[in-house]
Amino acid sequence: MIEEYIPFHKPLITEDEITEVTNTIRSGWWTTGPKTIRFEKEFNSYIGAKFSVTASSWTAAAHLALEAIGLKEGDEVIIPSMTFTATAEIVCYFKAKPVIVDVQKDSFNIDPVEIEKAITKKTKAIIPVHYGGNPCDMDEIISIAKKHNLKIIEDAAHSLPAWYKNKMIGTISDVTCFSFYVTKTLATGEGGMLCTNDEEIAKRCSVMRLHGINSDAWKRYSNEGSWYYEVVAPGFKYNFTDIQAALGIAQLKKIDFMLEERKKIFREYNNLLGHNDLLKLYEYKRDRKPSYHLYPILLDIDKLSISRSQFIDELKKEGIGVSVHFIPLYRHPYYRDTFKLSEKGFPVSEYLYPKIITLPIWPGMSEEQVERVADTINNLTRKFVK
Repeated sequence: MIEEYIPFHKPLITEDEITEVTNTIRSGWWTTGPKTIRFEKEFNSYIGAKFSVTASSWTAAAHLALEAIGLKEGDEVIIPSMTFTATAEIVCYFKAKPVIVDVQKDSFNIDPVEIEKAITKKTKAIIPVHYGGNPCDMDEIISIAKKHNLKIIEDAAHSLPAWYKNKMIGTISDVTCFSFYVTKTLATGEGGMLCTNDEEIAKRCSVMRLHGINSDAWKRYSNEGSWYYEVVAPGFKYNFTDIQAALGIAQLKKIDFMLEERKKIFREYNNLLGHNDLLKLYEYKRDRKPSYHLYPILLDIDKLSISRSQFIDELKKEGIGVSVHFIPLYRHPYYRDTFKLSEKGFPVSEYLYPKIITLPIWPGMSEEQVERVADTINNLTRKFVK
């Protein structure tokens, strides 16, 4: 008999979230309003950036960032192969080209050596993705960007909170974009945040996220606002809502607690899986502090009689939900065919992809659940060893 299903992720919900959302609904202000502004200020204070701008998703925030730096048709943006499609698709919105490069074998992060190789006269920006909340080699990336006069927009969808050499992610580059999707370390269902120390970028994104209306558009239905407004650019419908902000305010209060919970689970997995020579565990560099958003393992496929896909099916039969981060971009038909990409051009990603499984790691997982996941993996590797 299969035991209770352990999902890949489950958001931590307490009375704090329920109370904040209930109060917001009762207030009558559901869309962008005072709680959104409050959440931006509290988030900004936590991160330490000069400006924080909410958006309806990470994708929206990063799209706004690219618009603010002036990305144009024909420009190029360098991104890693091991990321979600959103990192690439926002570049395509401009009819610009996402230049996909390989990653490092140890961190799964974008390889600065490959960035340097990919730069052309058309390169406008770099989007480093902090895989699983493990910060990229930002000193090297910043050095490359300065040398070639490029902008950096960090994909920090996994990285709240994380630190690179005592600098908090969100304070280092031109722009950093966070995700508040339901599986992320701070969850509002959907949503994102753009952090920057550049006032002009912040102003542009604030205007463009709500139809290009010039100032305080959200106030026009309050007694503080005015019916009159001006559209200064053809903007987007990318605004955050106060219901989302209510969840964000409650979640932000426990962000450090949730980090410690994930860290504890990460260490428990290491203890339980560390002696299995049919697995390779993920390691972090000592000069950075990750968010522990993901717990990836690499199966030694050559020593197993089943594939990664079959291994995942076996885990499902045992009531355990897992995922794969990520299907490399060049393997998706659109990017492969449009940009004439071949698996041969990404040897590290091709080494990693068939082996990766990401395990459940969420605040609220019991010690028994963690043990069950680890024991099942250990048992399955023994069962299917060649």
